Amino acid sequence: MMDWTDRHCRVFHRALTRRATLYTEMLTTGAVIRGDRERLLGFDACEHPVALQLGGSNPRDLAESAKVGEGFGYDEINLNVGCPSDRVQDGRFGACLMTVPQLVGDCVAAMKAAVRVPVTVKCRIGVDKQDPEQALDALAQNVVTAGADALIVHARKAWLEGLSPKENRDIPPLDYDRVYRLKAAMPDVTISINGGVTSIEQAKAHLQHVDGVMLGRAAYHEPWRLLAVDPELFGASSPHASMHEAIESLFPYIERQRARGMRLHSITRHMVGAFHGVAGARAFRRALAENCVKADAGVEQLRDALRLVVPAEAAAA
Repeated sequence: MMDWTDRHCRVFHRALTRRATLYTEMLTTGAVIRGDRERLLGFDACEHPVALQLGGSNPRDLAESAKVGEGFGYDEINLNVGCPSDRVQDGRFGACLMTVPQLVGDCVAAMKAAVRVPVTVKCRIGVDKQDPEQALDALAQNVVTAGADALIVHARKAWLEGLSPKENRDIPPLDYDRVYRLKAAMPDVTISINGGVTSIEQAKAHLQHVDGVMLGRAAYHEPWRLLAVDPELFGASSPHASMHEAIESLFPYIERQRARGMRLHSITRHMVGAFHGVAGARAFRRALAENCVKADAGVEQLRDALRLVVPAEAAAA
């Protein structure tokens, strides 16, 4: 979710669910160690629980980056061993690390020694011509032995040769049963599933077999689904009764960010899919694209955009 789940996206999503853990976009160890840490790692206190996702393959650098993340207040440090992008392959991290499970275990051990917060791993079921039965078992055994607190498995292979990153999200077939079998073989290990989950109903079905479910693009493109997370999965009330209320609750945050020089579009670009099947949704998207992108746009422009959408309760009356 690089370039998507930034701090503004996460603040928006937190207005929709109090209970789900939010994950940052993947940050490389080089960026964390040598980059502008406040810009890259800073986040709003409302985001908790929030996990920092790292990309890297050098145990020492990952340990240092994990320690920096813990210092910033992240609740979890996650090592990405599933991203198939060309940039990731060139840097020898992400999904290509599935071929060197012992190195991944070394990375986890170094991170665990450096921090007190949980260290987790996100992976695929295998890459290229690997046998998913052997590949996933080898990866899981190495990271669990190294002390990993949880494993999040994207239930597809990653094809590093022949498929683009976009194709890797759709073409390799999903194999949820492989993840279920891993959980059955490791009942004491916290295992979550990822990949192709597009609804809360699907998430509830997966939870009959595994401990957690990660939503990626569905949560981003259709954020309205997150309003059902707390009542449907945690037995708790939603932070807000409607998407209108949730977005309006962000006005003080937006005003603070505008006062720091942040453009409104940097925040509202994550709201394009906020309304689904609601009268005025198209007009709302058009207002975001035409009015909220202006350099001087602020809360009033977003308020005007919201007025174009008919609240669900009014439409049902």
